[in-house]
Amino acid sequence: MKIDAFCHIMPRPYYDRFFELDVAVHAANLRKRVSNIPSLVDMDVRFAQMDEFGDYRQIINIAAPPVEDLGSPAISKEMARIGNESMAELVRDHPDRFAGFTACVPMDDPDAAVAELDYAVEELGAYGAQIYTHVNGRPMDDARFEAFYERMAASGGLLQVHPCRSSAWSDYPTEPRSRYEIWWTFGWEYDLSAFMARIVFSGVLERHPDLKPLIHHGGSMVPHFAGRVGPGWDQLGARTPEDQKEDVEGYPLTKRPIEYFKQMYVDTAMFGAANAVRCSIDFYGVDHVLFGSDSPYDPERGPGYIRSTIKNLQEVGLTEAEQDTIFHGNVTRLLGLTAEA
Repeated sequence: MKIDAFCHIMPRPYYDRFFELDVAVHAANLRKRVSNIPSLVDMDVRFAQMDEFGDYRQIINIAAPPVEDLGSPAISKEMARIGNESMAELVRDHPDRFAGFTACVPMDDPDAAVAELDYAVEELGAYGAQIYTHVNGRPMDDARFEAFYERMAASGGLLQVHPCRSSAWSDYPTEPRSRYEIWWTFGWEYDLSAFMARIVFSGVLERHPDLKPLIHHGGSMVPHFAGRVGPGWDQLGARTPEDQKEDVEGYPLTKRPIEYFKQMYVDTAMFGAANAVRCSIDFYGVDHVLFGSDSPYDPERGPGYIRSTIKNLQEVGLTEAEQDTIFHGNVTRLLGLTAEA
């Protein structure tokens, strides 16, 4: 059995409403992207692709852009509700295809995000929520998100974390836009890593140790720079002058910073880079890695990243038991999944 714990979708009602909206330029860029991926919205195409992988199911979430980028908070709430009810319907109608979904939440209105999380989990059966690495440029360790993290931890579900950046985030301060899609290739990975650091040093994981962040793309930069995250951050403040001391003052932590990073969970969505998958497993441990493909954003528009990720996990030296733990054991344990649900 294989349960893909990080897959994107745009159910038809959401997709149609999304294309009706008058969106900002960066959201329009992603609208161009999703319009060229039929399996995001056409379930016949999607299911035909999934057939290649046998006993294989997906946990789905709403594809980027974030609902917060689509307009006002009222639009965010509307789109989140459409997305959640549509995903719940797909899961009910196709339990052999979809093991579950994670909720879309309007984080530009934190009270509404808590309410939508409650509705999605308690009424629709969501297995957690997906958030992004910032909300309109606002960092996710802002105090106004505290109630959401508290409720998220109490729910027992996964908190999927997806990167978010556009070409408006330039590569250099002297330039108006990022070039060569650097904002995506490297920028999204920086955003994930910065999110992780901010929730560590602001004490989100200290205050909410039951929170289960599932970080996309194998934990991003963190496992590859473990020496900087570990011994490097053990010396926090050594590089900062006294007149900037407030920049390194955070919540009082009871453990080394690196230990909080290791509390998180990560997926295997590394786009066929087996060495990167191995690095993530070595850092986080088999018990904190979940099979996730980032489907359907591969060049084949659906099956490519699923196929390459399965191959990666079969070729990086894992035992059969370790493969089973990553392919389905961890997500089953964390979410209480059964063979039928």
